[in-house]
Amino acid sequence: MGTVIFPDAPFKVFLTASAEERALRRHKQLKEKGVSVNFEDLLREIMARDARDAQRAVAPLRPADDAVLIDTSGIGIDDVVARVLGLVPTQGA
Repeated sequence: MGTVIFPDAPFKVFLTASAEERALRRHKQLKEKGVSVNFEDLLREIMARDARDAQRAVAPLRPADDAVLIDTSGIGIDDVVARVLGLVPTQGA
């Protein structure tokens, strides 16, 4: 979104995680909902989607040149939020 929709945003963060991490998260989410799912199938689907998203002609998925990249692999949502908030300058600072 920072490269096409909000190219002039004063602050940009690009969150990422490994395909394996995202497959694990999705697998857990679906299992908690009672959905029978195969981890390897999920991983293949995520990797295929990543390739499509990165190669599309319009707005390919990539961080903006001035975005802060945060890899969320192996960390929880509270830590991710803390990292993002820690990057945002406070007023009067």
